[in-house]
Amino acid sequence: MRHRRRRRLLRRIAWIALILLVVYLLVAYVVLPRLWTNYEHEPGLEGRPMVTVTADGIPGDPLNVGLVGSKEEAIRALVEAGWYPADAVTLRTSIEIVGSVLFDRPFRDAPVSPLFYEGKKQAFAFEKPVGNSADRRNHARFFETLGEWRAGRAVWLGSATVASASATIPARSLTTSRPTSMPSATY
Repeated sequence: MRHRRRRRLLRRIAWIALILLVVYLLVAYVVLPRLWTNYEHEPGLEGRPMVTVTADGIPGDPLNVGLVGSKEEAIRALVEAGWYPADAVTLRTSIEIVGSVLFDRPFRDAPVSPLFYEGKKQAFAFEKPVGNSADRRNHARFFETLGEWRAGRAVWLGSATVASASATIPARSLTTSRPTSMPSATY
């Protein structure tokens, strides 16, 4: 008798667990994704892709940061926040980056591979070392997207990533503090 009750209780627990699992999977992977909506605050960006591509059209990094201001203001803000302009990809810089990675030497303005957004290569790229080697650095590429925006200011969408020897993941932020001498740049 006790054995039968125990078996019945275990069977009920198993059914309840199975039902809860099915409900969770339905809510998490069917219901919530259908309810998820992206509300774009800037109408000019609505419907645009938010991922860069390589020269071969392979998806690259997500666009996850934006700056508003002239190109000079954006560059000055990044420099004041401790970022370094990335060198162009040349034979010399390619050799230097290999040496940096192999010998664990710093290369603070190492080149970044080109990415494209809406058919255009990044307008400028920056990086911030997080280790002794070029394979450990944060980098950001910026693309002018809306041309003249509000009050004639340009919008620069960027893909900021954290790169290490094993992976590249989207960055959380470009800086932890806003440069005080750049009141005209919007972050």
